[in-house]
Amino acid sequence: REDGESITTALQPKEEIIDRDLLTHFEQVKQVIAGVRTIRLEKNIPNKETLELQATVGHDNQFNSIITKMCNLSSLTIVAEKQAGAAGFMVGTTEYSVPLADKMDVEAELKKLKAELEYTEGFLLSVSKKLGNERFLQNAKAEIVENERKKKADAESRIAALKENIAALEK
Repeated sequence: REDGESITTALQPKEEIIDRDLLTHFEQVKQVIAGVRTIRLEKNIPNKETLELQATVGHDNQFNSIITKMCNLSSLTIVAEKQAGAAGFMVGTTEYSVPLADKMDVEAELKKLKAELEYTEGFLLSVSKKLGNERFLQNAKAEIVENERKKKADAESRIAALKENIAALEK
């Protein structure tokens, strides 16, 4: 800053036109990066190891260089459908997948998924018992009952996803 300039006497910055479309696209880029990082974390894949990312039709190629750099990818390709044995996630209407055939121990992953499925089924059973109890439904606040119903729905969707992942790995 120059002599005599001060934040207390400076003019307020002018508002510039905001490109909402650019912000929306970049938010999707952030979600893709977060999805790849989540897969790395869940599958214990080190960040220094390069991965391949596959996207279904609908992926915007505008930010491929950023995604490739931030996720340490060897390639980002467009495919018709998700490959068997690949870990996947959704961003908007586009499905992304990371082929993991040579990156993970299938038996260890199956054991982990089956243990998580067993735990989630037990959790669902306890929530279902609570919701089946008439005294609980009559005495609990409406927001608590609604929260329990949400827990039940979340557990059911998690169980479906786990069963799908187990079936894909057993192929």
